[in-house]
Amino acid sequence: MSDQFILSIDQGTTSSRALAFARNGQVLGLGQSEFRQIFPADGWVEHDALEIWQTTLQVCRQVLDENGAENCAGIGITNQRETVVLWDRATSQPLANAIVWQDRRTAEFCDDLKMQGHEAMVSAKTGLLLDPYFSASKLAWLLDHIDGARARAEAGELAFGTIDSWLVWQLTNGQAHVTDASNAARTSLFNIHDNQWDEDLLALFNIPASLLPEVRDNAADFGHSEASVLGASLPICGMAGDQQAATIGQACFQTGMIKSTYGTGCFVLANTGTRAVASQNRLLTTIGYRLNGQTYYALEGSIFMAGAIIQWLRDGLQIIEKASQTQALAEQARADSQVVMVPAFTGLGAPHWAPNARAAIFNMTRDTGRAEIVRAALEAVSLQTADLMQAIGDDMAAAGLDVPPHLRVDGGMVANDWLCQNLADMCDCPIDRPEITETTALGAAMLAMLQLGWFANLQDLAANWALQSQFEPSMDAAHRAAKKHIWQLAINRVLHDDRLN
Repeated sequence: MSDQFILSIDQGTTSSRALAFARNGQVLGLGQSEFRQIFPADGWVEHDALEIWQTTLQVCRQVLDENGAENCAGIGITNQRETVVLWDRATSQPLANAIVWQDRRTAEFCDDLKMQGHEAMVSAKTGLLLDPYFSASKLAWLLDHIDGARARAEAGELAFGTIDSWLVWQLTNGQAHVTDASNAARTSLFNIHDNQWDEDLLALFNIPASLLPEVRDNAADFGHSEASVLGASLPICGMAGDQQAATIGQACFQTGMIKSTYGTGCFVLANTGTRAVASQNRLLTTIGYRLNGQTYYALEGSIFMAGAIIQWLRDGLQIIEKASQTQALAEQARADSQVVMVPAFTGLGAPHWAPNARAAIFNMTRDTGRAEIVRAALEAVSLQTADLMQAIGDDMAAAGLDVPPHLRVDGGMVANDWLCQNLADMCDCPIDRPEITETTALGAAMLAMLQLGWFANLQDLAANWALQSQFEPSMDAAHRAAKKHIWQLAINRVLHDDRLN
């Protein structure tokens, strides 16, 4: 077993990655390939599902070639959640581009359902809000806008899946149409309390049940890759949506433990154990993971733009060449700068849920330069996180649950020490950065390890988590309050001012 590794597929919003993990969590190999972001209209975001598959296949083959496919014990998969693919069962060809979780085209449709009084039922069954973020309205849009799609779906000719299902379908040459409980929980079609696709929700969104994949535990038998695909027939043993996978990779197995992942977006998850805690602060109640038929729940706050802000600074404004420059620039910014950025490029997520909000930068002066804008971008990530931490703390307290006074962070952005310190200052709590920051991919690998029997239980897995750095708050309370006051004024302007059309 010492020479064996798990192939972890980490299919994200901007790139497809594959990593080889040893039993102790060490990364033995990594492949990564970016793919196109497609923006057909204002607020629309699409991906080419075939390009996602081809980039995934490319990086998997690279890692297997470098580490020896004969040493691979199994596959774990983690994925961008909520993104919708609709494909032909006979040809395995998608009928259209995938509609990405960031896409807002169904905002009016969701608003109409709210006006009709359906949100309470949706929230009670799914823990989610009526928002275009989730899969159901996207799938309904595809069925209504592709000629003949609805009739073909009702005839059983089509399949729907989030990216996890799409990858397994391709890996198994169409032999397995499956998903896991954590991904199913993000569709707005799955009842998180009885763990079943829900007839009332299917009727509300007018989705034929024949489209849906089978839902399994997060550590389970998801089928085998065809030898012709990867060069070896490998068991697919673990699967979870990216944020739930990061929760597992951060070993947040005790009730109250919280992690925050900084990728394209930022997602804060708090483990609530076997209780599905209803939020009073417009957070999401979701499935954290399901193992051996036992469901563990989480409260989640979703921020749509985190690393994507840095990508915009690089590709849109072109004021940086690479993300690693942001730390030095933030340190160079004028200490008295009050520039504030509200990164509502694709609307605002929790706790606001304002799909039509748009981004703005406030308080610029003649001496505002790229350093001040970069610092405002990083501060926007910290301030959004602080808002979510406050909401989670209030909800947990109302449910009688304790919240440990630490936040575990991961994702590419947390390599930035300035950001981690600013997170500690804005959230007013210690920030724990682990030795292994590839926690999303690690979580998928850990699930596969569980299924393969490499570890007996979650407690055994938790023993591998190790702290690299801890960042303690150092900002005085008055300065923190002033920062948050300006931030709230900017948020209010974005929420309440009409867009300039």
